Amino acid sequence: MWPIDEVVFALGGKRRSHHARAVVTGAGSGIGRAFALELAARGGEVVCADIDKDRADETVRLIERHGGTAHAFFCDVSRREDVASLAAYAESVFRGAPTLVINNAGVGIGGKPVGDIGFGDWEWALGINLWGVVYGCETFAPLLRAAERGGIINVASAAGFAAAPGMAAYNVSKAAVVSLSETMAAELAGSGVAVTALCPTFVKTNVVADGRITSGSSRLADGLMRWTGFSAERVARTTLDAHDRGVLYVVPQLDARVVWHLKRHFPALYTQALGVLNRALPQAEPAPSTTLKTGV
Repeated sequence: MWPIDEVVFALGGKRRSHHARAVVTGAGSGIGRAFALELAARGGEVVCADIDKDRADETVRLIERHGGTAHAFFCDVSRREDVASLAAYAESVFRGAPTLVINNAGVGIGGKPVGDIGFGDWEWALGINLWGVVYGCETFAPLLRAAERGGIINVASAAGFAAAPGMAAYNVSKAAVVSLSETMAAELAGSGVAVTALCPTFVKTNVVADGRITSGSSRLADGLMRWTGFSAERVARTTLDAHDRGVLYVVPQLDARVVWHLKRHFPALYTQALGVLNRALPQAEPAPSTTLKTGV
């Protein structure tokens, strides 16, 4: 008898999120943990990778508490050798290639205009938010392509197309992830491997607390998350269901979809409105940078 996941893929690659052999980066908290828990609930086995091993262990315990199977693995996605080790570990525990890879690990940064950000913060943000996804895709795509099945979900952000002032490093990193996902979707068309880019706005996670965000921007983001943010669990379920249907862009919230259409139909007016809003908001003094953890 074939295992259930073999039967599912033999029938056309549907429902990739069910009975998956999945790798999730940044799985110690936020959207990453929600993805890991949801995949386990759908019958999958999950490698939970995180730079904070204690957080990854806690995600594994939560999965095992409900009868699922998961493995914790330390991984700093900004280090290419760590991502290579993650792939080797996943192949070992799965006894073959994973069937679903979620490049989720990321950090928040914002509150300063271009020219005040500093090269250190640029390198930190791009090293995790962009290079972490590049390493994940470059490392895992050949494994899935050779298996002729599976899926890759890259966690971007509505910031990648919203281009809000004071968030250049974050915006650039997420816009690049969207472009990378679009390119891969074209390259992998017909291969049996699907690609999805997740572009949420505010999600109730710890990304603000763990990021490098000025105090004023942190307060604003916290308020927006509290009043308009979706739960990480809702975003994970929505994204996995969309990925099963072969959807490239997942823009789960109404505000993100409104911005998406405004930007494309009225680009000049949209940019002018952002400028007016930026001048109207109070400009806070920078807060001290925090140490790196994980977020989305």
